[in-house]
Amino acid sequence: RNPAILILDEATSSIDPYTDLLIRKAMKVLLKDRTSIIIAHRLSTVRDADRILVIDDGRIVEEGSHKELIKKGGLYSHLYEMQFKEPETEALTVSTIAKKDER
Repeated sequence: RNPAILILDEATSSIDPYTDLLIRKAMKVLLKDRTSIIIAHRLSTVRDADRILVIDDGRIVEEGSHKELIKKGGLYSHLYEMQFKEPETEALTVSTIAKKDER
């Protein structure tokens, strides 16, 4: 079968990042030229979607492309930052080491 509409519910929820990448590459081919509804908590799964609906407490609270939603600075942007932000690390410089030694 080759359905015109495809619905995927949490297709990448319980997998490691490498497998997630492989699945997302396969999904690009599978989803091409068809209407697709993807339900996901992992935002990397929907990042390339034409249109993203952000649902909070059963209501649509934001709508747009990844780029538009990041620019808005709303819930999607906050969730994206939480999922993909690098852990903050303090650069070890001579002055920061000296300050720690003074304590």
